[in-house]
Amino acid sequence: MSQNQLPKKTLLHACTTLWSWVRVWGHVIVGLATLALRFPFATQESKSTHIQQWSIKLLNIFGVQLRVNNSGILPSVPYLLAANHISWMDIHAINAFKPIRFVAKSDVEGWPVFGWMAKQLGTLFIKRDSARHGKQIAGVVSEVLETQSVCIFPEGTSTVGEGVLPFKPNLFESAALAQAPVYSLAISYRSTLTGERSESPAFVGDMGLLESMSNILNDRNIMVELSFLPPSGASPDAPKDRKWLALHSQDAISAYLKGDQRLM
Repeated sequence: MSQNQLPKKTLLHACTTLWSWVRVWGHVIVGLATLALRFPFATQESKSTHIQQWSIKLLNIFGVQLRVNNSGILPSVPYLLAANHISWMDIHAINAFKPIRFVAKSDVEGWPVFGWMAKQLGTLFIKRDSARHGKQIAGVVSEVLETQSVCIFPEGTSTVGEGVLPFKPNLFESAALAQAPVYSLAISYRSTLTGERSESPAFVGDMGLLESMSNILNDRNIMVELSFLPPSGASPDAPKDRKWLALHSQDAISAYLKGDQRLM
C-alpha cells in the first residue's frame, strides 16, 4: 500500500465511524421521542411494535445480524425466560425477535438516557446484593407473569460468553408462584467472517457502555444467535422448586453452548 493510500484509508475509516455514531445517537433521540410522546397513549400491542422496530434498526446500525433458533417451542401463554448474559445488546436482540419484559440490575436504572429508556419500557430493577430485595422482586415478577412474559439473566452479571456462571435461584421463585413455564435461552455472538465465537460485544468488568458500543461499531461482522431450549422437565407443566429450576436452566444453556444441540 502506498503512503498516499494509507491516509485515505484512515480518513475513510474515521468518517465511517463518525457517521455510525451520528446514526446511533439519532436513533436514540428517536427512541426517546417515541417513549415520551407516543407510549403514554399507545396500546400494549402498539408499544411492542415500536420496541421491535426500534431494536431491529439498532442492530442494523451496529452491523449485528440476528439468527433465531427453535422459537416455535415458545407458548402463547406467559412464561419466564432465563438467559445467559453477555452484552447490553442481548436485550435489544431479544426485543428485535419478540419484545418482552426484563429484570435488570439496579445499576442500569442510573445510566444516563438508557436507564430512563429501560424504565419506560417496563424493566424491573433488582439490587443484586440484596436477597431480601430479590424476594420482593420475585413477588412482583410473579404478578407480571399473570399477563406478560418476563426475561431474567440469573447469572447476575455478564460474561464473555465462553461458558455459564451459576444461576441464582431467587427470581425462579416467580415462576413457581405464578405456575408459569420456564424456558431457557442460549445467547451467543459469532463472527460472520469466521463463524467463531466473538468477544467484541462482551460488556464485562469495568468496561463502560460507550467503550462497549465502540467495540461493536468497530467490528461490523457480528451475528447474535438466540437459541430457545425446552422448558424445565421437557414439558410446560407447572414448575418445581426454584433451585431445581435454576439448575436445570443453567445446565441446559451450558450444554448447548458446549455444542450439545440435541436439547433443541
